[in-house]
Amino acid sequence: MARQQKKKYYVVWAGHEPGIYESWTECQLQTKGFPGAVFKSFSSLEEARQALASPPQEHVYRHAAVSSVRPAGRQDDVTSLPTGVEGNALAVDAACSGNPGAMEYRGVYLGNRQVVFRFGPTYGTNNIGEFLAIVHALALLKQKGIAMPVYSDSRNAIAWVRQKKCKTQLTRNARTEELFRLIDRAERWLRDNDYAATPVRKWDTARWGEIPADFGRK
Repeated sequence: MARQQKKKYYVVWAGHEPGIYESWTECQLQTKGFPGAVFKSFSSLEEARQALASPPQEHVYRHAAVSSVRPAGRQDDVTSLPTGVEGNALAVDAACSGNPGAMEYRGVYLGNRQVVFRFGPTYGTNNIGEFLAIVHALALLKQKGIAMPVYSDSRNAIAWVRQKKCKTQLTRNARTEELFRLIDRAERWLRDNDYAATPVRKWDTARWGEIPADFGRK
């Protein structure tokens, strides 16, 4: 029987938003790209709470420089990225079985290729999924107060986001009503929020290969 991995809690003293996080990916989102980030993992929530309430030097400075502190057994970048691609970023992609058909999308943190969010499957199209994935990423980063790029390999979806309008040809009916409610919400979010600090970049598939958020179903 495989041994169950013990849960860890990550304390961020200095980062985009200090606090306690329950996954390594969330910890990296708060610390990657933040000058002088200070963070460490703990084996229990109570330990983490006590650590957050105390000076970080009591936990991290006595054994290592801040820049070298990493949760045990983990690395910043488990895979290399192409030249020109920023590791402290999210990549998004969608997949659809049929078009329209069963659609789903997800967002992946490039620093360690971990899935940050995933939605679906639901009835829709690939372009709609690509559009919703970008908006999902923008909303998540704004909620967390993090500024980092979002990569997408869909020119259509990027254009729709810039125009703040999902220009799909899919018919709105009883079968697609739930999906269109998500689209309405995404368009409203784009109109009502400032996300200029989060650039949406085109993933260059010809130069860099498939985007890391790809579902691998081609």
